[in-house]
Amino acid sequence: MPTTPSARMIAHPAREEITLEAVLAALADPVRLRIVGDLAAGHTEMACVSFRLPVTKSTATHHFRVLREAGLIRQSYRGTSRMNALRRDDLEALFPGLLDTILAVARQHGIPPLQP
Repeated sequence: MPTTPSARMIAHPAREEITLEAVLAALADPVRLRIVGDLAAGHTEMACVSFRLPVTKSTATHHFRVLREAGLIRQSYRGTSRMNALRRDDLEALFPGLLDTILAVARQHGIPPLQP
């Protein structure tokens, strides 16, 4: 049975629904922080399978869902791949400088990106 376009839609919070608490909670996990760091390092979009995550597939799915529901990433389908993009414009409009500051501090404390 073919998949209808509505079955492939992924829910995202609107900009005004993104809260500081949700963003900080999502970034508190090192794996999620590294996913965001990789996206912030110049990757406009990356497929879920492109990340070399040190977790099972189901745990990776959980991490991407937390990031999406917090408003940090936007996910869409391209063929059979789920693509991830950082919602930098939304985050910068709501919390100017926050993301760059968190990622800079993470690098200073030795939290490297996942990708080489």
